[in-house]
Amino acid sequence: MTFDRRRFIAASAAAASVPLLSACANPGTSSAAAPYPAFIGRPAQKLLPSRKAPRIVICGGGWGGLTTAANLRQLAPQAEVVLLDRNPVFFSSPLSNMWLVNMLDGELLTHDYLRVAHKLGYLFFQAEVQQIDRDQRTVTTSVGTLDYDWLVIAPGIRYNYESWFGNDRAAANAARQRFPSAYASNAEFLTIKRALHHFKGGELVMTLPPPPQRCPPSPYERACLIAWHFKTHGIKGHITILDHKPAIAPIGLGYKRAFEELYKDFITYVPNAHVQEVDPFNQRIRTAAGDHSFDHAILMAPHQAGDLAWLAGAVTPASNGWADMDVRTMQLQGDERSFVIGDAIGAVSTLDFRYYPKAAHVANRLGRIVAYQISERIAGRTPETRLPDNLCYMVVNGTPGQALNVQFDYSFDDQGRIKQVQRDYNERTPALFKDDFRWADFMFEEMFGGLAPPVLPYPAYRA
Repeated sequence: MTFDRRRFIAASAAAASVPLLSACANPGTSSAAAPYPAFIGRPAQKLLPSRKAPRIVICGGGWGGLTTAANLRQLAPQAEVVLLDRNPVFFSSPLSNMWLVNMLDGELLTHDYLRVAHKLGYLFFQAEVQQIDRDQRTVTTSVGTLDYDWLVIAPGIRYNYESWFGNDRAAANAARQRFPSAYASNAEFLTIKRALHHFKGGELVMTLPPPPQRCPPSPYERACLIAWHFKTHGIKGHITILDHKPAIAPIGLGYKRAFEELYKDFITYVPNAHVQEVDPFNQRIRTAAGDHSFDHAILMAPHQAGDLAWLAGAVTPASNGWADMDVRTMQLQGDERSFVIGDAIGAVSTLDFRYYPKAAHVANRLGRIVAYQISERIAGRTPETRLPDNLCYMVVNGTPGQALNVQFDYSFDDQGRIKQVQRDYNERTPALFKDDFRWADFMFEEMFGGLAPPVLPYPAYRA
């Protein structure tokens, strides 16, 4: 997209009509205080002028939020699409385990929200969402308040440290700061990477969250790649995986073989390890399967819907910590103008699997579905029911590059319940390793409109 002087002048004129606090003294200070500069945002100020076109506000710029914004520009070009995220850049959790052990350049996983928004034609504000009022249809952020016609919340997950520490914030902060899980924070990825590359040896413990959790196979992938890092660089480290589940799942056979055949001296897998007590100060964990001390740890607390879901009142007493929504439309219960997508959604079926995998691929597919739902409703049509699918690649070896794969398909049974068909590909192969990068290239093309550099030619480990 080229620079359009007329659009810039028009946007500037519109922005000038927005009341700014720079025109008055700072609230709560003496009259001698200097007025606020225009771009020091305040929650009380109006972030955008009134509009004639429908406004769709998307809270959360992860895989689901980015996909929703990109698809709405195609499906509802008449609408104004606004994306909000507290981070200035996007960092991809998929592929990040390879980045942790220097198999992948971090530049390929990091993308500038503003550049993408300009390319695809929607608005982006880096802001912390502070309040969502679904009755008034407003979103209050750290830099101003927006009204909306349609709301999409894509909050991801939060760590339920309360289940471990109650109201002991000091213990929760110690666990997060010293032994983060890097499931939901860009900064945590860097903390783990630094710790790994300064690790001289000893016992590294990984606690896995109980289901439902974000990307269930990814902790096993991380364990494999850290073990590969230890093995490759001659580090005398050992990894103990403490898993709530009774067995490895999904891709159980494939991971079991990788642990035994590739990393027998580096990985011990412990099932039924229900966490009973975590002491981040003395570096000890007590579980139903035994007690463990550690030199370093990746402490993965139980997961819940992200903070935004709670701010929006989307979590109910009956929804078990996840957003309560219509499983066919993703609309929040009792609110036809608000949708939730991605990892935060609650149970979708009464059958055994209950939850969609909380994975990037599912978030992408739900983003497509909700963009379609909103565009049809704006056009005055009744949308059809669509269901997602899921596809995950998990790397288990770096030299040679080898990966596993799991696929999920969804449909309705004869009673109208959503059913799941799961296919595990347990043979680790170089072909699946390459397919992982092809998958990422395809997804990034959709989310970033061709701005992402191709992942496929990198790295050299494909030989």
